[in-house]
Amino acid sequence: MESALNFYRVMAYIVGVMLLVLCAAMVVKYGFDSGTMVAVVGPIHGFLYMVYLVAAINLGLIKARWSVGYLLLVLIAGTIPFLSFILERNVTERVRRRIATAS
Repeated sequence: MESALNFYRVMAYIVGVMLLVLCAAMVVKYGFDSGTMVAVVGPIHGFLYMVYLVAAINLGLIKARWSVGYLLLVLIAGTIPFLSFILERNVTERVRRRIATAS
């Protein structure tokens, strides 16, 4: 479960940063009428978000057996700025507690 947690944590940070970059790109697009940055960052974030979904499903559904509601919250976290960082901490604490009690 620890390796699935580490992969999830890395993806949560990457997706969180890319989402912030995408938000900045949206400001540039609509504030300065230049859509180039969105055209580049958008698909990259989209692909990385899909990898994030796989990491979260692997950890939450297969390894840690979270409730459907919590899993959906974690999955949606990659689409709301800053939420992936907050939930990453929560997920890490939750999984580490579970690992500690299983030992």
